[in-house]
Amino acid sequence: MDAIIIDGDQVNFLPVFGSALVSVQPGKMIASGKTTIKGKKICVAGDESKVEVANCSYVAPPFVIPGTGTLTIKKLAPDQLTQKNKSGNKSIVIKGNMFIAEFKVTAQAKQPPPTNAPDPVPMYPGQGQLIPANTKIMAS
Repeated sequence: MDAIIIDGDQVNFLPVFGSALVSVQPGKMIASGKTTIKGKKICVAGDESKVEVANCSYVAPPFVIPGTGTLTIKKLAPDQLTQKNKSGNKSIVIKGNMFIAEFKVTAQAKQPPPTNAPDPVPMYPGQGQLIPANTKIMAS
């Protein structure tokens, strides 16, 4: 049993994305479940794909002149979706442990002059966690 994630719950990304260090900002879950808790919809499978935090700066040594990118949830961990409880035939999103995150580069970090070489990596893998406002209502 774990806490159910509801509309507006915080999404925290860890700052280390492979060799990149990202200035992370929290995201928010946007729920589409049919069920509500205290007037807010619950999050169901697929809602995680709507989380997007744009304009986060990053460096990836030796590319130390910061670039920017967007944080997203790539995939929830198996322990973050209910096996038994459902809402509208979809699994419910619960706190669980860590999800797989992705940092998509929108403006490349660069090496300092004289090279000014751009970071060739378009995407960095990372992790994050869901922070439930609801701590009483659980599901499995």
